[in-house]
Amino acid sequence: MKCGLEIHVQLETESKLFCTCHTNYQEADPNTNVCYVCLNQPGAKPYPPNQSALDGAVMIALMLGCKISPEVTYFMRKHYDYPDLSSGYQRTSIPIGYEGDLNGVRIREVHLEEDPGQYKPDMGIVDFNRSGIPLIEIVTEPDMTSPDEARKFLRELIRVLEYSGSARGEGTMRADVNISMEGGKRAEIKNVNSIKGAYKALQFEMVRQKNLIKRGIEIKQETRAFLESQMITVPMRLKEEAEDYRYIPDPDLPPMIAEEERVEIIREEMPEPAHIKTERFVTEYGIKKDHAQVITSELELADAFEEVAKEVDPQFAALWMRDELKRILYYNKLNYKESEITTAQLVELLTLLQDKKITTKAGQRIIEQLPQNPKMPGLIAEEMGLVGVVEDDTVLTAVKQAIDENPEAVSDYFQGKSKALNFLVGQVMRLTRGKADPAKTNQMVVEELKTRE
Repeated sequence: MKCGLEIHVQLETESKLFCTCHTNYQEADPNTNVCYVCLNQPGAKPYPPNQSALDGAVMIALMLGCKISPEVTYFMRKHYDYPDLSSGYQRTSIPIGYEGDLNGVRIREVHLEEDPGQYKPDMGIVDFNRSGIPLIEIVTEPDMTSPDEARKFLRELIRVLEYSGSARGEGTMRADVNISMEGGKRAEIKNVNSIKGAYKALQFEMVRQKNLIKRGIEIKQETRAFLESQMITVPMRLKEEAEDYRYIPDPDLPPMIAEEERVEIIREEMPEPAHIKTERFVTEYGIKKDHAQVITSELELADAFEEVAKEVDPQFAALWMRDELKRILYYNKLNYKESEITTAQLVELLTLLQDKKITTKAGQRIIEQLPQNPKMPGLIAEEMGLVGVVEDDTVLTAVKQAIDENPEAVSDYFQGKSKALNFLVGQVMRLTRGKADPAKTNQMVVEELKTRE
C-alpha cells in the first residue's frame, strides 16, 4: 500500500484571507460574517492577502523543515462548480514551502487557499460565514505504507500545528487521502475530517482494493467519499486531473515575495517543533522516548518540564509528569494550561517526594488537588495529614497486625490468589494512614508471609 495525504487546516486569524470579515463562523448566525468580497459579488475586488495568514503559513512550513520559495508567489484560480463556491473558483497559492520532512514522511509542498462555504445538501442551503477563511494545505509524498503510519503522521502533524499557534488544529482538519495498492491506480477519499476517520477510511479502502485485485477487476482512478457513520467509502466521480480545474493566475491579486529578512524573523520567533523537541529531551535529559512524547504533547507542558528539570532530577520529573500529572489532567478533562498548575507547585511536590517527606501514595493524593488550586503542595500535605513517612519498625508492626487480623486473605494468598496480597498491603496502608511506602510495604508483606508458610 502507498498512501499520500493532502491536509487542509484553518489558520488562526481574526479576519478572512481577502477581506475584513470575522472568522468566528461557528459562533455567528448563518450568513452574517459576509461581505461583497467573500461572496464574490460583481465588481467586488479582494483585499491584499492577510499578512497574519501569510506569516502563519511560512512558520508552519519552516516547522515542517520546508524550504521557503525565494521566487515570486501568487494566487491561482481553481475552477469548479459547487454550491458552496459563489465565484465558481477557489483562490489557491502556488507553493510557499517545499521539500520538507516530518518523521520520515516527505512534505511535497505547503500552500495557502481560501475555505469555501458550508453546503448542507440535505437541507439545500449554504452558509457562507466560512467562505474566505484562510486555509493551509500540506501535501505529502506517498511515503506511508499502512493505516497505522498515516495515523501516526497525522498525530505528529497536529502537534506541529498546535505548537505553531497559527492553526486551529484537528477540529478544522479536512484530509484528502490518496491510496493505491501494488502499483495500481489511486483512489482519492475526499474531506475526511478526523484522524480516526482517515485511519478507518484507509483500512476499508485497502481491503476493498485488495478484493478487486484478487478478482481481476481493474481499480479505477476515482474520487470517493468516506461515510463516517458506516466507516465505508463510496464512489463520487472519476478523478480530476489538474487541467480539469482550468488554473489561471488571479488577475485581481498582486504577486508576492517572501523576503529573506522576514523569513528569518519568523524562524527565530517560532517555537521548536514537537518532534524535534522530543528527540532533544531524550538526548539532553536522558528520559525515555515515550515519556518525552507525552510531555511534548502540549507546548506549555513541555516548557513546564524544562523549568522543573532545572531543580529536580529530570528522569524523576518526567516519570511523574507523564504518569501522575497527565492522569489528573485527563480525569479533569483539562490541558496543562487550563489546569493552572504552576512549575513552583510541581517542584515543591517532587522535592517533598525525593526528600521522603511524603510517600508516593501521598504525592498522588496531593497532585489530585492541584488543578486550578493556588495552594502549594506542602500546605495541602499538612492540611490532609500526609506529611511524614513512617519508620520500617512501625511498618513491620502494621504488617504483622494486618496478617494476624485477616487469616482468610492469608489463606487466599497461599492458594495463589494475587488479589489477597493487594488487600493485605491496603490494610497496612490503612493502619499507617498512607504514610508507608507502597512498594516497600509490598515487599515486607511478602517476606512476612514467607515466614508463616
